[in-house]
Amino acid sequence: MNTLVLLTVLAPSLAAALCFAAAQSPPMPAPSSEHTLLSKQAGTWDADLELMGQKSKGVETDVMRCAGFWLVTDFKGEAMGAPYEGHGTTGWDPARKKYVGTWADSMGGPMTIMEGTASADGKVLTCFSEGPDQTGKIVKSKHVTTLVDARTRTYVITSVGADGKESATLKITYTKKS
Repeated sequence: MNTLVLLTVLAPSLAAALCFAAAQSPPMPAPSSEHTLLSKQAGTWDADLELMGQKSKGVETDVMRCAGFWLVTDFKGEAMGAPYEGHGTTGWDPARKKYVGTWADSMGGPMTIMEGTASADGKVLTCFSEGPDQTGKIVKSKHVTTLVDARTRTYVITSVGADGKESATLKITYTKKS
């Protein structure tokens, strides 16, 4: 009986303390319009690649994860006549006001880290990275994703050559699966 009396006396105080603590906690953040732009890429896509003059195919699966804050990408296909797979993440960094991303793949190079911005209409995401090319030389690259329509997008990587000019090294045309 003493336990029941104790619970009866303490329950209102405990409930009030929990309500006060909940009121003091900041609300959990919600995805922003920048995340909505990324979510347009979610789905499974057939990919037609052109890499250094060679054509191949692949499949990419893009899923919004972590409460809608990160687009997680998994790619499987072929590149330069060999099996190829890659994994990436893309999100929005509100402090830097930039999109940020990573890419790691089976070509054995270091992880690519990129950042960039979207066009005013949200159809073009342009990111930049800096890292070694196949020879080990550090090059600057531009990564442009264009949302052509709800079922089509393109991805083009251009790099600055020794002559200072940009040239496309990779182009992928994606078609969304039903």
